[in-house]
Amino acid sequence: MNQQLPQVPTKLLIDGKWLEGTKESVSVTNPATNEELVKVSQGGIDETKQAIDAAAKAFTDWSKRSPRERADLMNKIADLMEQESDRLAKIMSMEQGKPLKEAEAEIQSNVDNFRWNAAEAQRVYGEVIPAPEHNHWLVRKEAIGVVGAITPWNFPSNMIARKIAPAMAVGCTLVMKPSKETPLSALALGELFQQAGLPDGVVNIVLGDSSEIGKELTENEQVKKITFTGSTKVGMKLYEQAAPTLKKVSLELGGHAPFLVFADADLDLAAEKLVAAKFRNNGQVCTSPNRIFVEESVKDAFTKKLLAKMETVTVGNGLDNPTVGPLINQAGVEKVIEQLEDAVNKGAEVLCGGTKLTEGEYEKGNFFAPTVIDGITPDMTIYYEETFGPVIPLISFTDRQAVIAAANDTEFGLASYFFSTNLQTISDVAQNLQYGMVGVNDIAISNPAAPFGGVKHSGFGRENGKYGPEEYVTVKFIAIDAQ
Repeated sequence: MNQQLPQVPTKLLIDGKWLEGTKESVSVTNPATNEELVKVSQGGIDETKQAIDAAAKAFTDWSKRSPRERADLMNKIADLMEQESDRLAKIMSMEQGKPLKEAEAEIQSNVDNFRWNAAEAQRVYGEVIPAPEHNHWLVRKEAIGVVGAITPWNFPSNMIARKIAPAMAVGCTLVMKPSKETPLSALALGELFQQAGLPDGVVNIVLGDSSEIGKELTENEQVKKITFTGSTKVGMKLYEQAAPTLKKVSLELGGHAPFLVFADADLDLAAEKLVAAKFRNNGQVCTSPNRIFVEESVKDAFTKKLLAKMETVTVGNGLDNPTVGPLINQAGVEKVIEQLEDAVNKGAEVLCGGTKLTEGEYEKGNFFAPTVIDGITPDMTIYYEETFGPVIPLISFTDRQAVIAAANDTEFGLASYFFSTNLQTISDVAQNLQYGMVGVNDIAISNPAAPFGGVKHSGFGRENGKYGPEEYVTVKFIAIDAQ
């Protein structure tokens, strides 16, 4: 495929205008080659305040528009995203590294999110409470106000859509802060918002230092809601900063998903789903399986099937549509290397992969061989820390209750998976896994109709489904004496 980056804005979007920031521009690079794609403008506190002011001004009109009017604009945006899917996917693949087919699926997910929430805009119902004679008791749900949204690099387009769509649907306005690694996907969406006729100031996009911009978003009195997807450490910091102004906060943070394979499972299905889930986005997913517990009696058989599946996994430039592309940066590569070295030094055995790829087309990029490692024990870093890379760590178990306890023995609680054909096992395990989402004989735990989010240190609040818009409203009680 042509390696030329499609046309994309490189400035900040504030109050409907593309503006140069006051800070020095920074490079966006392709992780497959580490070559510069383009330089993008950078702002700071002043630009963030300007964006917040614009969002606050736009809120007055946007929040008063009818749900149908907002829905019509959102559907128009969805249509434009669908029409521009190829261009948006190529931009994403080049700045983030993921295979083109995954980028295309992400854009389709954006479309689905916008259409779902456009429909939900008309279903944010209030209530009428039975009241004494001559009285009327009403409950209204109203848009909370200006939203500060901070998104990560691993899903640089869909994480934005999942926050913007429900917020817009109920009448909120937003200031977006995308990741410094992948700002182009956000800017490309901003361009489509303008083409659709979205009023100035409804969505603003600021680029710059995350800590500086995040601090302004959390501390500014005009911002009424913070939504963040990213690391637990940063999420806790934002939560702390937002506390003095008592903002409503939603946090979708780190994960350390267990993947349990019981002896009665369909081993072929489990192996197939594991490879699909683990190597989606090269393992750089908060819901990625990180601890693979396999019942000892079927461990050898499962491992054999898994290694056969691994032979079909390809690595390359995302534009060439391999199974996996590069990791986002060299720091990501180093983390994988450190975890594997620690595990091997403590007795684990690498069954395939295990090395950084450096020859030929891999020479300049952040490539790592898809890896299976066996003999993982609780004292190894890879057992208790999220990898965010293409590594499948295998762990044996013999007892159901013990493996449930092991799966729950983490500070995180986002996603979990298990495979079994026994109804008693399915009922028991599904109820006792301490996670916000549980996949049973399946890995498809994210869709616009269903709530997405975690417990424990994986955060709180939910995206998607009827729960998504609820994160962006306040509840008002109105008591009327009609005498």
